[in-house]
Amino acid sequence: MLSHMDTARPTEKLKPQILEDRIISSGDTVLGVDNRAGIAVLLYTLEKISQEKISVKDFTVAFTTCEETTLFGSKYLGINGNINHAFIFDSGYRPGNFIYSSCGDLGFKIKIFGKASHSGIAPEKGINAMAVAANAISRLPLGRIDDDSTMNIGLFKSGSAVNVIPEYAELEGEIRSFDVNKVKLQFDETIKIFEEESAKLNAKIEFEYFWDFKPFTISEKSHVFQETKNAIEKVKLTPTPKISLGGSDANSLNERGIEAINLGIGAQNPHSNDEFIYIEDLIKSAEIALEIIKK
Repeated sequence: MLSHMDTARPTEKLKPQILEDRIISSGDTVLGVDNRAGIAVLLYTLEKISQEKISVKDFTVAFTTCEETTLFGSKYLGINGNINHAFIFDSGYRPGNFIYSSCGDLGFKIKIFGKASHSGIAPEKGINAMAVAANAISRLPLGRIDDDSTMNIGLFKSGSAVNVIPEYAELEGEIRSFDVNKVKLQFDETIKIFEEESAKLNAKIEFEYFWDFKPFTISEKSHVFQETKNAIEKVKLTPTPKISLGGSDANSLNERGIEAINLGIGAQNPHSNDEFIYIEDLIKSAEIALEIIKK
């Protein structure tokens, strides 16, 4: 049973408020229910089984860090060898929904090395690294590649002055897909394009890549899928399996061989100052958590 402690943005000035059927912030900060709602659900569940002496299965609760940035908390979490499946309370979907399949995300960085020269006196002597990057980027299928895959260039740095041919360019991007082979093929094609454009202007490139997280899909016949479905039905909600093009601690746990599903807790408008959660969703999530661990 797992939730993460970090929030996407700082909350030291947070002023939570109850407004009718929901909890909101004052509008100046995020509320942080991504993922403090998950933490509240698990802490409340622990308190309830302790106070009411409820008979439960053997289970472990973990609170991770760095979920919003690197997933390092769950990637390097010390795990008891008896744990073989996990329930993540972190999805922004409302209770009843759960993510059983999520894409993978391969990040990459490309550096282009050209040659500086005065842009007015001797432009012919320069090798424009920015032009190489621009020409290559224009050939990439940015955005939605197909139903399963997306690609983005999110960071770009180049140039030192308007009268200097840019000798260096650097960019960072990502490729997401539910299919590892699609990611690899698109990355290989991306490097090929940059090599072709670099060769045209006699520039050089260097690149590196890394999996931020791998994709996963949980079988409907698996124990964790059926247990999730049964718990949701017991609290009178309709189990609704979802796929996601975002990552979570479920990705890193599945990669480590622990089947993990990400349950909806109802964090609405996450990462924004308009973030809120319905009080009934907190209650329902706690009911689901209890049903999962009850004997």
